[in-house]
Amino acid sequence: MENTERVLLVGGGGREHAIARAVAASDATLFACASNRNPGIESLAAELETLDETDPEAVVAYAESVDATLAVVGPETPLAAGVANALDDAGVYAFAPRQAEARIETDKSFQRTFLDEHDIAGNPDYAVFESTEEACDYIDGYDGDLAVKPAGLTGGKGVRVTGDQVTKPEAKQYLRDSDYDRIVLEERLVGEEFTVQAFVANGDVRLTPAVQDHKRAYEGDEGPNTGGMGSYTAPTRTLPFMNGSDYEAAGDIIESVVDALPEYKGVLYGQFMLTDEGPKIVEFNARFGDPEAMNTLPVLETSFLDVLTAARDGDTLPELQFGERATVCKYAVPAGYPTDPEAGALVTIDADSAGDALLFYASVDAREDGIYTTTSRSFAVVGTGETIADAEAVAERALQRAGDDGLRARHDIGTPDLVQRRIDHMAELRE
Repeated sequence: MENTERVLLVGGGGREHAIARAVAASDATLFACASNRNPGIESLAAELETLDETDPEAVVAYAESVDATLAVVGPETPLAAGVANALDDAGVYAFAPRQAEARIETDKSFQRTFLDEHDIAGNPDYAVFESTEEACDYIDGYDGDLAVKPAGLTGGKGVRVTGDQVTKPEAKQYLRDSDYDRIVLEERLVGEEFTVQAFVANGDVRLTPAVQDHKRAYEGDEGPNTGGMGSYTAPTRTLPFMNGSDYEAAGDIIESVVDALPEYKGVLYGQFMLTDEGPKIVEFNARFGDPEAMNTLPVLETSFLDVLTAARDGDTLPELQFGERATVCKYAVPAGYPTDPEAGALVTIDADSAGDALLFYASVDAREDGIYTTTSRSFAVVGTGETIADAEAVAERALQRAGDDGLRARHDIGTPDLVQRRIDHMAELRE
């Protein structure tokens, strides 16, 4: 029997390319809309419409024009704009949280207060300020280092950490120069970061393998924060520096958040710091991570479409099966990214020349004579293998084929040396 599901994907980045690939693996018909034309998504979709993905009316109009039966919203900005609400209200089930539930990501002051009010484990010390000068006074008086964050969305680039990235005087100057409406100050957590993403609907929570992202721009974890330079997973659900109880504790935290947000649906992304006391909450996001989706979805053996239809139909979500394969994702970014990126470099890699790696396009400009970089992350290559080292070698070979003319990458992600440093760091903290 022919599948009649018509799935609309909202968004046009690397994360959405991975979602498109997961939907296309089923026999559903895929449609997409985004503010850019991602050539990878366009090759998989029956149709791609260019529109403002934060405009609920425009997204609903397109969904209705293609008779969409389901929708997946990829980025956070449409969630903040209420796109999931508009789709739901129009009768197109969106596998994404509505605006109120998405505040768990879109408003960091709400996030911390919510976690506090519901006694969610792992919430660090924090304070919220509307006055920049009062925040600066708090920084001066705080006995220890702090994570300094604007309350709203910043694409992963708004955080400054004293004692690591900046001094306290530099953090105060950053706030004065930025003039944010609200500021969240949190105790600096020391350990190893990891992410666990979950599929959530109808009160069910289905966890995916832990991922470690690399935010810093340069090798050796140097430089400014970015949207994410790459990430890796192990063949198991844990990472080499974790144990099973660490993963279980993170899962318990995610489930307690869902218990406190019973209407939540979509993907809930928990970012944690594994400390000597166990997992602490860095933040929650209301969607797949980018790049973490590109690690998770390629090894998902359960039909992603089955997850979507069960969520919509009020059924129990299927248990998730993942291939016992490690993954390593490495992003290629324009020269100068993130502080002074240079656009316009020709992207010479394609799905065929990537070899055994998967290629996911992100922010690129598809022209008649080729694909060119913009000022944001350009594309990612994902290697899989029996070990992290095997997967890293596959991803690295693909990067070498892509060349480095106008592009750069963090070649150390997933390497044995870097992974071992994570293991040694946690062993030292646990002593």
